[in-house]
Parts: sequence; C-alpha cells; structure tokens
Amino acid sequence: MRLRHFTLAALGAAALLVFGSGCATRDEWATWKTHPTHFASGAHMGFSVRNRTTGTPRVTREDITLARDESWWGRPVTVSQEQILER
Repeated sequence: MRLRHFTLAALGAAALLVFGSGCATRDEWATWKTHPTHFASGAHMGFSVRNRTTGTPRVTREDITLARDESWWGRPVTVSQEQILER
C-alpha cells in the first residue's frame, strides 16, 4: 500500500514538472495580466501564428502599421529595413 502511495506521489510530482515547464516567465505573466485577451486583434494573432517558427520573420509594412495602431503587445519581432516585405 505504501508503494502505491509513493508511486502516485512520484507520478503527481512528475506531472507538475512537465506541465509547469511550459509556463510563462514572471515578466510575460505581468504583461498578459494587463490585457484582457492573448492577442490585441485577429491581425495580431495571424502575425503571431505566421511567425511562430524560428526562421526569418515575415513582416510587412501593414503589420508594422497595425502593430502601432492596435498597440500589439508581447515580445517584439525585430527586422532590418531590407527584410520588410512590400506586400
């Protein structure tokens, strides 16, 4: 019986470690707590989904305008002027 309780406790601790490892940092939580939603708009969500991969970000001038006008939040994506797409 004790072995069963120990096993359940060990599995519970392991689950907490696995699920807790994907949590946001303290600064990210502070940012998210100041906003009622995860994204500022549908365009913000589309941009974030489109740029999820670790490759070169795809940024258009419209993205830059929308980010400024809609006050997007989160970790900024930085690109040089040459990398901004005209489409």
